[in-house]
Amino acid sequence: MPEDKPSRRKPKADAFEPFADDAAVRNIGALSFENGTDRIALHGSLDLTKDKAGLAQARLLQATLDAIVKALEAGDLPETVADAPDAAPRSVANPFA
Repeated sequence: MPEDKPSRRKPKADAFEPFADDAAVRNIGALSFENGTDRIALHGSLDLTKDKAGLAQARLLQATLDAIVKALEAGDLPETVADAPDAAPRSVANPFA
């Protein structure tokens, strides 16, 4: 797996607003936080190295998780979020006919 090269510009901690939309993604190394209005999906992995780049990634990870916890604590939460039902199957014309 290739190593994540640190960016020259410092990422904004407030650029990712948890649960605000269904489009925003925050990447930290190979770890992705995919925003949603009712859930945030985490995909990938993250190696925190014992160097300045690792410290920067750890701080961004902490800021992201703190923002998620703050957003959760601010709302009146249900016991669970219901999974969205699958779309009903539909017929399509056979492209090979």
